[in-house]
Amino acid sequence: MNTLKSTLLLVGLMLVLVLVGERVGGERGMILAFVLSVAMNFTAYFFSDKIALAMYRAQPVTREQLPRAYEVVERLAAKEGLPMPKIYVLPTESPNAFATGRNPQHASVAVTHGILELLTDEELEGVLAHELGHVKNRDILTSSIAATLAGAITMIARMGYWASLFGGFGGRDSRDREGGGLGALLMIIVAPIAATLIQLAVSRSREYEADSTGAHTTGNPYALASALQKLENYSKRLPLQASPSTAHLFIVAPLLGGGFGNLFSTHPPTRERIRRLIGRDLV
Repeated sequence: MNTLKSTLLLVGLMLVLVLVGERVGGERGMILAFVLSVAMNFTAYFFSDKIALAMYRAQPVTREQLPRAYEVVERLAAKEGLPMPKIYVLPTESPNAFATGRNPQHASVAVTHGILELLTDEELEGVLAHELGHVKNRDILTSSIAATLAGAITMIARMGYWASLFGGFGGRDSRDREGGGLGALLMIIVAPIAATLIQLAVSRSREYEADSTGAHTTGNPYALASALQKLENYSKRLPLQASPSTAHLFIVAPLLGGGFGNLFSTHPPTRERIRRLIGRDLV
């Protein structure tokens, strides 16, 4: 199912870019957009994880550098029959974590410095099991592609807007350019919403599924529930400044700032996640 979602997202990226290219620049714009979409699809499939890690200055760590997290991930991965993912640390005190990669053989798990300081060993195990749940459920490619796709839609919309100001890509009379300008202006308004909807389509259910998988792996749903409560509280005190295009990757929603990011939530309510894990609210 997640493979189908990934394929649909890649096809969707191509269609959106081609339609925008045709609207802004006619046949020439459509051809340019098609070439760009092929390049985008290649990048989304093979490099979306590296882009997300680089965006947050994540640094790879070894067993010797971070034995506390490395040994837990190694044990949980072996228990679930998964290859050992690469471990990364984000240089921020805001507590959070995410998993990325195109398949279990090319997976990465990233944690912030803040989460290592905040959580107990059992709570950290619950979070890492949640992230490995994303790997086991094979939704990391879908979420990584969604991040690239969301960013691409917004970027192309902005390109279309600026192109319209200078008459598109050529080959149209003034009436056509006026229509193209209006279309591009609509695109720059609609595109961020479309990008957010793409994230919503892949985010909420996958968090519930990863919670369930992680709790089953550790046999300790209370530890994950406790971790989620702490992360919810402390991430508000020390917010992680994140791009709306990658917000859905994190275990709890980071701070998105102003604009369209605040209109939609990429995560289900933490309170509901806790209730699903332990059947009640935490005291």
